Amino acid sequence: MKTHSIDVGGLRLRAVEAGAGAPVLVLHGFTGDAESMESVSEGLRGCYRVVRLELVGHGDSDSPEDIGFYSMPDCARQIAIAATALDLERPHLLGYSMGGRAALAAAIAHPDRFASLVLVGATAGIEDARMRDERIQSDRHLADRIETEGVDRFVHEWMALPIFASQSRLGQDELDRSRAQRLRNSERGLANSLRGMGAGAQTPLFEELGSVKMPVLLVVGDEDEKFKAIAEALEARLPDARTAILPCAGHAAHLEAPAEFASLVSDFLVRVDATENPGCTSIRPGSSRSHGDRT
Repeated sequence: MKTHSIDVGGLRLRAVEAGAGAPVLVLHGFTGDAESMESVSEGLRGCYRVVRLELVGHGDSDSPEDIGFYSMPDCARQIAIAATALDLERPHLLGYSMGGRAALAAAIAHPDRFASLVLVGATAGIEDARMRDERIQSDRHLADRIETEGVDRFVHEWMALPIFASQSRLGQDELDRSRAQRLRNSERGLANSLRGMGAGAQTPLFEELGSVKMPVLLVVGDEDEKFKAIAEALEARLPDARTAILPCAGHAAHLEAPAEFASLVSDFLVRVDATENPGCTSIRPGSSRSHGDRT
């Protein structure tokens, strides 16, 4: 396993690399880091060069004061620069939740840089203007609270949100590990991430979806009703997309059903990338269709 520190023009981002083969660039969700996407790397690195990038304000990447670094367009720029610096030639781009929004923004801004998209529990922003304004105000209030009350209290409340309730099936040890990982983030990094690249702060990308010509796999847990509806709406607007619904999983489907997730993503990547390592035998049996794929 290799660790990289990457200069993306004004700040440094950390990345963790494992495996060999066609490149897959992995982006975590809000409060996550490279460690939080370890199960994704473990499931794919037998056949792929998996690089987990820590986004601005998270993990050991920089958490600058300048809010401009946290805007979604700048985050998309940082992702593209990091991919070049890491010598990732047209990598597959995989993102979860906030990382999924960032992956989509990067693919739209730099369409020739990436081979495919895998979006897990992700959206293209908030289309309704009133709802977007409400989310901006809510995120700003939460950002202020993080800075005044600290990360510990915030993480306790964040992990208690209903959207994460299904993760209780992972067991207490895994929940404790996840809490410890989230607590390593800084107040400023998390607060500015909400202010700069929250779902409300982000300019909605729905009108741009028709320009995304690369293959897209939308992954959602069967228990995540909100994001199942969002995935259906995204699939209808993306030219080459299909949705895979993972049973017995919620918002963090890659964590709650890691073997099934690795199987369907591997199957998708094989279809996209015919040049994948011909001698690799670690691809799991089955196909995305067997896990609820709708094409």
